[in-house]
Amino acid sequence: MITLEDKQTMTALDFYGIDAIGLRAQKEVLPGRLIVIEGTDGVGRSTLIQLLRPWLESSGYAVTDSETTRSELAGSGLKDAKEGNTLGPITLNLFYATDFIDRFENQIIPALRAGFIVLTDRYIYSLMARALVRGADTHWLRSIYGLALKPDAIFYLRVELEDLIPRILQGRGFDYWESGMDMRLGNDLFESFVRYQKLMLTEYDKMASEYHFEVIDATGTPEKIAAQIKQKILPLLPNG
Repeated sequence: MITLEDKQTMTALDFYGIDAIGLRAQKEVLPGRLIVIEGTDGVGRSTLIQLLRPWLESSGYAVTDSETTRSELAGSGLKDAKEGNTLGPITLNLFYATDFIDRFENQIIPALRAGFIVLTDRYIYSLMARALVRGADTHWLRSIYGLALKPDAIFYLRVELEDLIPRILQGRGFDYWESGMDMRLGNDLFESFVRYQKLMLTEYDKMASEYHFEVIDATGTPEKIAAQIKQKILPLLPNG
């Protein structure tokens, strides 16, 4: 059991599966903190990170952030491949896995090693949810993402579908992939979006207990949500 005192000195090297990188064998110490912001498309993850980062920096912490498709190895390739709307589910899943593993090994772990607070916009949970609704095998997914380090905190921004739709309409509109159009769930983007997001929300809700999500009601203002999360982050910070 990791105590609050332990949290003050290092991130526990606790993985979902195997220590594929060999951190335990190298007796690694990771003094940073890994904070995950999860949730479906349009729920406000990026806005929240934009509020949390300056708060942490003004409190004296070095902060970095990471998000899907920002891998040097696979990020640009994934973006380009999605432009054509022709990716099959297995190729899509492998692209996302490659992107995550590259970021995990070359961005997230080095930042934790250097004592940074890492704010990540989505982690393995969204990737697994996307894969599961497209028919991926659960055991296969666990074998791929088992190398992931367990975060210090996972904040799941949860919103009901009827609250999510207006946000999407007022924002950038419906995205082909976030509407599940590759799965042919509906005759148009709107119908497909509704069905796809219902499936995604179901997967997130299943994961909430297993992966110990801190479920946050995302219907409030970004400032109110950020204030709530700040209170939960404080005890996890070095010298917090």
